[in-house]
Amino acid sequence: MKVTIATDSFKGSATSMEVAEAIERGIHRVNKEIICDKYPVADGGEGLIDTLSQENDEIVNIEVHGPLFEKRNAYYLKRDNMAVIEMAAASGLPLVPEKKRNPLNTTTLGTGELMLHALENGCTELIIGIGGSATNDGGIGLLSALGAKFLNENKKVLTPDGKALKDIREVDLSGMSSLLNNANIRVACDVDNPLCGENGCSAIYGPQKGATQQMVSDMDGWLYNLSKISNKEDIAQLAGAGAAGGLGFALNGFCGAELESGITLVLDLIGIGESLKDSSLVITGEGKIDGQSVRGKVPVGVASLAAKYNLPVIAMAGDIGSGTEVLYEHGLSAIVSTTNAAMPLAKAMARSLELTEDAAFRTWHLIEMAQKIK
Repeated sequence: MKVTIATDSFKGSATSMEVAEAIERGIHRVNKEIICDKYPVADGGEGLIDTLSQENDEIVNIEVHGPLFEKRNAYYLKRDNMAVIEMAAASGLPLVPEKKRNPLNTTTLGTGELMLHALENGCTELIIGIGGSATNDGGIGLLSALGAKFLNENKKVLTPDGKALKDIREVDLSGMSSLLNNANIRVACDVDNPLCGENGCSAIYGPQKGATQQMVSDMDGWLYNLSKISNKEDIAQLAGAGAAGGLGFALNGFCGAELESGITLVLDLIGIGESLKDSSLVITGEGKIDGQSVRGKVPVGVASLAAKYNLPVIAMAGDIGSGTEVLYEHGLSAIVSTTNAAMPLAKAMARSLELTEDAAFRTWHLIEMAQKIK
C-alpha cells in the first residue's frame, strides 16, 4: 500500500518535510511495509523556496527594507532566468515584533526590491509567493520599489506604507521599470479574497496584523479609493486581489501578473500527480486548520487534486479551529488533531514533531482496524 504525504509546514515549529517525515515514522511504527511518498508543499507563504528548490539553484541574498522600513537581509531563488520570491522573506509578519504590529506602518517595499533585483539579474520568469504578510498597503510599497510614485493633493510623493493610502490622490507610473514588459509573473496566492468589502483583506486579515476595528474600516475605504483612482475597480474584485493586504491587486493591476492559487501552482510544479496515480490514501495538514482553510490553503488544495484520483484525504493539524465542517464538502475525509492533551501553545509547538508522529501512529491503527472490519 502506498500513501502520498503532502503537508504544509507547521509555522514556527517544523518544515513541511519534517512534518511529512514524522507522519511516516508514525505509520511505520504500525506497519513498516507501507510506502510513504513524501512531498514538501507550500501555499505561497513561507516555505515556497524550500518546496521548489533544486540542487543547482542559486540563493541570492541582498539587503532590502523590512516591513518597518528597517534594513535587513532577504533572499530569492534563481534558476537560469527564473526567480522564486517569498514576500514573507522581506515583508512577513514574523519580522515584526508583536508590540509593533500595525498595518498602518508596514510596507511591501522590500518585496519590490527583491523583485527589481531579480529582474535586473536577468530573470524574466518570476514566481512570487505572497503569503504570510505583515502588510495592508495595497502593494504600493512594492510598486514604489519598481518606480511608481503615489502623490498627495500637493503632488508630494508619499512614503509607501499603510497609512499613506489615506492621502493618495494621484498615481504616477511613468518611472516603472521597463523590465516588467518582458517578464512573465505568476503569483502564488494563499487566499482568494478580493481587495475590499466584508471578505476583503482589511476585514479578514487586518486584525491578525494589529488592526483595530476602526483601522479595518478606514483601510478598506482607502484601498477602494486606490482602485478607483487607478481605474482598476474590476481588478479589485478578483480572487486573490486581497492576498497579502492587497499585494495581489498591485501585482495583477500594475505589473501584469497572473494570480493563481498558490497550492495549485505548487502541486503542478512539483509533479505530485504522478504519485497520486498509484496511491491508496493522501495525508495532508497544516499547523492550524479552520473554516478559512477553504480559501486556498494547503489541505483543501491537496484534497481538490486528490479528488481527481478518487482518493480519500486525511488532514492533520495542531489546532482545529471553528468552521471545519465545510472542509468535508471540499474533499477532506477526516481531520485529526496532533495534540493529545490540553497544553500551552508554546509546548505544543516545541513538541510538534513528536505529537505529529504519535497522531500518525494512532491514526494508522484505526485504518488497519477498519480494514479488518471489512
